[in-house]
Amino acid sequence: MAHGTLSPFGLAGRVAVVTGGYGVIGGAIASGLAHAGAAVAVLGRRRAAAEAKAKEIREDGGDALVLIADVLDEARVRSARDDVLEARGRVDILVNAAGGNVARARSDDRPVFDVPLDAFDEVLRLNLHGSLVPSLAFGEAMGRQGSGSIVNVSSMAARRVLSGVLGYSVAKAGIESVTRWLAVELARRYGDRLRVNAVAPGFFVTEQNRAVLLKPDGSHTERARAIISHTPMGRFGKPEEVVGAVQWLCSDAASFVTGAVIPVDGGFSVASGV
Repeated sequence: MAHGTLSPFGLAGRVAVVTGGYGVIGGAIASGLAHAGAAVAVLGRRRAAAEAKAKEIREDGGDALVLIADVLDEARVRSARDDVLEARGRVDILVNAAGGNVARARSDDRPVFDVPLDAFDEVLRLNLHGSLVPSLAFGEAMGRQGSGSIVNVSSMAARRVLSGVLGYSVAKAGIESVTRWLAVELARRYGDRLRVNAVAPGFFVTEQNRAVLLKPDGSHTERARAIISHTPMGRFGKPEEVVGAVQWLCSDAASFVTGAVIPVDGGFSVASGV
């Protein structure tokens, strides 16, 4: 693994925690931060998946450890924070990549009125609380040390109306609000070395949305074709294409950037369709 990414974009000597760090997007981010020189803690519920990701990073020459916690379990997240502080002495970066939609909260083929309220609650908790709980736990540690960078993962669903995903859209909009609020609060309280930002990915094929975007033979569904036709770059994103924006936000190159939400969407959010 090359750690030659030049300053001010390099992350050598920093400790990063990536929640959901073994998922498609989170896994790419974990690997990318390790490539930039950070020691990466892969945090999630699934030990086997987290261990496999950490092993992959180590075999590529990086430094990785595993933290087992449900991002909705405040006590366990705080315990994981204490574990990484004991092991590495500090935490410089938190990327909240855990989240996703919940199938029963979708309304693709039914009126939104038929979606159970508890399904909306589930997707809200998974995404909004799943980012807020780690942000408060690790942000507290960053405040004590006087520095750190938190990067949340929003979505195009927060800024454009996408059919069938009301709960997910509200949750991701909440993440953007939390990002701005914490950016102001932490900078005012702890100074200019503690920043909070977000990336808003466009459309990437993941395990959660594969059936919505791809047919069994791998061809695009009608929804996928509509998305691509509205994306000026004319394709889905690749997971590794999220990494550059996240690395930048974590690095000294973005030292005066806080409260920002960076689209990584192939132009989807700015296209008028005309």
